[in-house]
Amino acid sequence: MTDPFDGEEIVASYAQPAEREMEASLRPRQLTEFIGQPRVREQLDLLLKSAQLRQKPPDHILLSGPPGLGKTSLAMIVAAELGVSIRITSGPAIERSGDLAAILTGLEAGEVLFVDEIHRIARPAEELLYSAMEDFRVDVIVGKGPGATAIPLDVEPFTLVGATTRSGLLTSPLRDRFGFVGHMDFYDPDELEIVLHRSAGILGVRLHDDGAAEIAGRSRGTPRIANRLLRRVRDYAEVRAAGSIDRTVARAALRVYEVDELGLDRLDRAVLHALVLSFHGGPVGLSTLAVAVGEQPETVEEVAEPFLVRAGLLTRTPRGRVATPAAWHHLGRVPSAGDGTLDLFGGRP
Repeated sequence: MTDPFDGEEIVASYAQPAEREMEASLRPRQLTEFIGQPRVREQLDLLLKSAQLRQKPPDHILLSGPPGLGKTSLAMIVAAELGVSIRITSGPAIERSGDLAAILTGLEAGEVLFVDEIHRIARPAEELLYSAMEDFRVDVIVGKGPGATAIPLDVEPFTLVGATTRSGLLTSPLRDRFGFVGHMDFYDPDELEIVLHRSAGILGVRLHDDGAAEIAGRSRGTPRIANRLLRRVRDYAEVRAAGSIDRTVARAALRVYEVDELGLDRLDRAVLHALVLSFHGGPVGLSTLAVAVGEQPETVEEVAEPFLVRAGLLTRTPRGRVATPAAWHHLGRVPSAGDGTLDLFGGRP
């Protein structure tokens, strides 16, 4: 049975609501099961074992890095390793300080509070969080104006695990209150192959080594995308290839889903085609480029551009977006005189 998919970009790093249940079934349960991020795993292992020896909650933990790399999984593993429950919320969901106060005062001793996208937490709630993280106390304001009164409430000792995809947006006072900060990097293809084989075992999919290598190479260094592509290739294999996935099947399936050998999907290629064919390599402004591909500027900037820049196919200059020579080559084009040869400032050399 296939899991639901709502038609969003198949290589998007953010989880879609329809796939969260399936994604949860593939999460590792223990730190020893977590694949990749060796430095962060080692540091967390020391932090947690030290806390257990002292029989005290560990320091607050901040996990930063691009979406889809396992920050939520690590937060759940922290709670599992400590043998405590976890309370899960997100920064955008905490709009008022009262919302956060209700969560904090309801925590049990030693419990883990996981706040996803913590950089988006409302400022009044963030300021309330300072005293809770340091002194395990919150001051709830009752009333307004001159008659307002602050009522101090004690909070049980807890561990806050914050996750952020944009650590630069965190305020210094909040960042400084985390005792451990771990940055998560993109995965190597070899690591993704291990992730895929583990997921294939859970899903009951027959995955050959060459099939895993093919999917891993198109997964943008992101486990979430790798698992999503595996499920889509599984669908193809069950219908057209007797359920077995090798390199040939994986390539045929990913061709159906319009994911090319670099991991580019329809939107990515549309952006490159517009840059190269319509604007001769650029520079072109974001709004103009978005109109050319029929998308919102925010979609182009937040969904397509990060990977295109990281893959060396697109550069951002003060004058606009520019296609690199690698982009021309990927589309099978050769820059004519003056095309694709802009300097870092978007000018002709």
